[in-house]
Amino acid sequence: MPKRKAAIAVGGVAALGAAALLLPNANASQDQNNAAGAAGTAKTLKASDASDLAARLQKVLGDAVAGSYYDSGKKQLVVNVVSGDSNIIQQAEKAGAVVRQVENSVSELKAAAGTLKTKATIPGTAWAVDPRTNKVVVTADSSVTGAKWNRLQSTVQGLGSGMATLKKSAGTFKTFVSGGDAIFSQVQGGNVRCSLGFNVKASDGSPAFLTAGHCGVAAKDWSDSQNGQPIATVDQAKFPGNDFSLVKYNDATTQAPSEVNAGNGQTVPITQAQDATVGETVFRMGSTTGLHNGQVTGLDATVNFQSETDPNGVDTVTGLIQTNVCAEPGDSGGSLFTQDGGAVGLTSGGSGDCTSGGETFFQPVTAALQATGATLGDGGNGAGDQAGAGDQAGTADPSASAGDQAGAGDQAGGDQAGAGDQAGGDQIGGSADPSASAGDQSGAGEGTGTGDQSGAGTGDGSSSLTDSH
Repeated sequence: MPKRKAAIAVGGVAALGAAALLLPNANASQDQNNAAGAAGTAKTLKASDASDLAARLQKVLGDAVAGSYYDSGKKQLVVNVVSGDSNIIQQAEKAGAVVRQVENSVSELKAAAGTLKTKATIPGTAWAVDPRTNKVVVTADSSVTGAKWNRLQSTVQGLGSGMATLKKSAGTFKTFVSGGDAIFSQVQGGNVRCSLGFNVKASDGSPAFLTAGHCGVAAKDWSDSQNGQPIATVDQAKFPGNDFSLVKYNDATTQAPSEVNAGNGQTVPITQAQDATVGETVFRMGSTTGLHNGQVTGLDATVNFQSETDPNGVDTVTGLIQTNVCAEPGDSGGSLFTQDGGAVGLTSGGSGDCTSGGETFFQPVTAALQATGATLGDGGNGAGDQAGAGDQAGTADPSASAGDQAGAGDQAGGDQAGAGDQAGGDQIGGSADPSASAGDQSGAGEGTGTGDQSGAGTGDGSSSLTDSH
């Protein structure tokens, strides 16, 4: 196998050139209102710039900030402020944010989440802070019934209607093992199938990639074809608690391009790791369902998965990104990224599917890079300080420009391995027949429910990276 092909296409977006927009006017300058921002008028911002500004304001203003979110319609950052201190409000407005005064502080919201952890760690539940409502949103899947539902409902009600809300999900929370380009491993009882997230460099300089932690825990050796020889070996895997794995290519000369395969011959260059912002539009790529997009709905989410190994156990993962992007079994580990090439997350799990919709949770890439010591591409200092993807060390003025990004830098290109069309793969503990849902892996076959694929799944057959929601 040619070494460039062995570097499986990152879960990413195709090189359409600088003019290849994921969304209309995605790369248009959003800085025309910056001067007005200094006078107290909200700036018009791209989502990545809003994330940078939010991080700087949080650092400068501390606990006075009770979360923030991106208003994608107005392209503005909205910052929640608990204190009525006019100086705090003035600083945030001078920086270019819209200020909204709210009731619940960050510490109060965290205390509510702590109560949920103590009293309601039930399989099939999840919770995250929603800065748009200034509440903790608690979600229960369809398996939470009877005494479990009563316990959860009582706990949420005890927090108060102004602190938390409870909603039901039609599906069942599960890890999506079975999902960028497909990767496979043979284990006792059948095949495990996941998706590659982002190609990186390990701390020792060797080529590697990130995927989900539950994939790395399930299997050690990974191939780019269902019954092929292993091309990569798990170096680090964290699950539960976190959900990421660092997998090193066995051939140290493998060229691993920092880009995501978006299907139909398209790739998206990945240039930096960045933190998610509630309200921003994100894209997910996975080998089962291909390319889908949606919005970030919550941060620092806790999800209580039913344990794969203990019928009475719970696999709790914290610090996740919550979205309304769909996913299905096999999409685990696949990449979550922005229209301008920011690596945001690795697919962890969720409920629903890409027919009825649902919630999907993602491991933040910035945390995975910091924990593993890996870096993005040839120039990305992903293991460094990733706060806001552009945190200004030593800069006290929140209205300062975004500055250089830790983790930026040009990324090497390269040919993409055509994973072919993928049928809905097996989940851990699913069918023992490794061929049960294999699909045609020739790189040209047609996969169940995936649409026609050019080197990667496109899910609904979409050929462009435009907002389909």
